[in-house]
Amino acid sequence: MISPPLADQGWRMPAEWELHAATWMSWPSRENTSFPDGDHHDKVLPVFLEMIRALTSSERLYLNCTHPADRAYIEANLNLDEAFRENLVITDIPAVYPWCRDHGAIFIVNDELGEVAATSWKYNAWGGKYPEAFPDNDISSAMAKLLGVQEFDAGLVLEGGSIDCNGCGTALTTESCLLNPNRNSHLDREGIERHLHDYLGFEKVLWLHDGIVGDDTDGHIDDITRFINPETVVTVIEEDESDANHLPLERNWQRLRRMTTEDGSPLNIIALPMPAPVIIDGQRLPASYANFYIANSVVLLPVFGDPTDAEAIAILTECFPDRRIVPINSRELVWGLGSFHCLTQQVPAVRGQR
Repeated sequence: MISPPLADQGWRMPAEWELHAATWMSWPSRENTSFPDGDHHDKVLPVFLEMIRALTSSERLYLNCTHPADRAYIEANLNLDEAFRENLVITDIPAVYPWCRDHGAIFIVNDELGEVAATSWKYNAWGGKYPEAFPDNDISSAMAKLLGVQEFDAGLVLEGGSIDCNGCGTALTTESCLLNPNRNSHLDREGIERHLHDYLGFEKVLWLHDGIVGDDTDGHIDDITRFINPETVVTVIEEDESDANHLPLERNWQRLRRMTTEDGSPLNIIALPMPAPVIIDGQRLPASYANFYIANSVVLLPVFGDPTDAEAIAILTECFPDRRIVPINSRELVWGLGSFHCLTQQVPAVRGQR
């Protein structure tokens, strides 16, 4: 453990809506991908290109992509506006899977020092489910080295998609994920909260119960409930009582109604609908509008060709009046069991950066 804890030295994890220096992604290589077959892989590549176009219009984008054929595909098909081309930086960091939120560094800032640093957490491929992805545990250190920033090893199994924060000291997570024995069986709730305080500056952790059907992460928060300002969250609900998601999401809603932030303020809660079930090859997938990503000038919103897409777009437009909502069809992408928030990791700006 760091002594004194990073939080006591003035370090904190900023909220996602705070100014970014960059976003980080990992390209889905054909040789090492979490998409089931070549056909699905080919269908998701245009989605990644749409993401890159939107993000490079907003900020610098670091893209982990080492295979020559993948780089050639990007060059041939991106058609990036020349004004934004300099914002794309393709790195030599290898990645087995594209889920950068979970294998990447989690960045923190020290407002007084005007510095950014990387925290590295143990990545065990979502509780050991995908051993082929274990080499991605090295990515966070490579990210810190490329940026030339300090790296702090937190020593805890944690994926970035399992937490969400308001930048003021309050975090959201789920019991089904962070208390799962396949992550940190040697730690209880109090021990995990201590790590989250010491390395990310969280003064208060709000625990929801469980995730949505089809989520292989054991219940990542970024498919369920997200902060959009220091006291407001959006959370998905399923109104169809016969749907398997109805009861767990209703229980989460009731918990949120009783929760407060670090200063005792009650949460403002905004309901997001759930799309109709997305089923491919007989498998129900974790389709959720909550898996959006907040960049400097845009919000990437997964949509599914569903009538509720319009409602989700309207809600997020009201939530982020100073950003452009970019809806991108994610029916094929979610076959990999994730969406835009899972694929991205923000690098916060420090004082004086633009």
